Amino acid sequence: MTDVHAEPGMAVDADLLQMMDAVLADYRQGHPPAPAVRFDAELWRTLDQLGLVRLTGSPATGGSGAGWAESAELISAAARHGVRVPLAEHDLLACWLLDAAGLAVDDAMRTVCVLDEAGTATAVPWAACASRVVAIWSDGDSHRVADIDPGTLHIAPGTNMIGEPRDTVTADIAALTPHSTAIDAGLAEQLRLKSALVRAIQVCSVLDTILVIAVEHTTSRVQFGRSLSKFQAIQHMIADMAAEAALARASTEAALAAAIAGDWAADNLGFLVAVARSCTGHAASVVVRNAHQALGAIGTTIEHRLHEYTRAALAWRSEYGSVQHWDEMVTRSALGVGARGLWGLVTG
Repeated sequence: MTDVHAEPGMAVDADLLQMMDAVLADYRQGHPPAPAVRFDAELWRTLDQLGLVRLTGSPATGGSGAGWAESAELISAAARHGVRVPLAEHDLLACWLLDAAGLAVDDAMRTVCVLDEAGTATAVPWAACASRVVAIWSDGDSHRVADIDPGTLHIAPGTNMIGEPRDTVTADIAALTPHSTAIDAGLAEQLRLKSALVRAIQVCSVLDTILVIAVEHTTSRVQFGRSLSKFQAIQHMIADMAAEAALARASTEAALAAAIAGDWAADNLGFLVAVARSCTGHAASVVVRNAHQALGAIGTTIEHRLHEYTRAALAWRSEYGSVQHWDEMVTRSALGVGARGLWGLVTG
């Protein structure tokens, strides 16, 4: 998120920003996209040596001691360069949950899943590639969490539309329970909001990249003696893209700022995350449609990089809750406080 470091209380060191961007840009240059995304152990080791794998983890448990502002920049840079790597799932979700539950964290690559009553979780990121799977499930009025050897689970591999691993995990909850730890329901809610905000941050990054690609193409491509950017219809399309991308970013940064300032306990955080996801979801429709219209046939080819970002935007906006789900959350929150409470809900 290019402007996150400019927000009050969310300053990020410029040298760190430059280093993260350079490492991921260099990797992408030497590794063109493949139809199926695979976990790159060499890249993971490089990121680990740089202290980026557990960027937000406590130094006492092997982390780098940074915060969500830095991590938002890291996952934005990965999305911007089209590098598929489970940094958020490992650091911000799985390892954070273990730390919060008072469980040990080692160097194993982890992902997280939420099991239903039958012990199944669908579309779990990177489960088949993970060395450990952190599972959480409801236990009546409370929740339980366990750090599991994936060999004890049934994992059916799957992918999303950009080839990232999205697997189905099945576990025997009765067998897991004796080896699990009880956690407060508030941690389960935090996990839900953090997961949702991760995807909003990633969508914002690719929407900004799509806008840059469209602007570069329309200003350099000449038709009928003038650049495409001189045609009013193209100008309108680009303006709509820019407005939607800016709205998505503003709403996501507002949610992230509230999360950081309130240590994920702000009263209106659920509403702000829902707004961010709603705005990014609808923005993706406009930005993706207009970009492909502006680029025409070249933008639909496998050789052009546009599809790396447009398909990512469409895939990520539907993970951890559909656009309709988050629209309904915004509506219910607004109706719940009524006209007199709406301003307070928005401003906190």
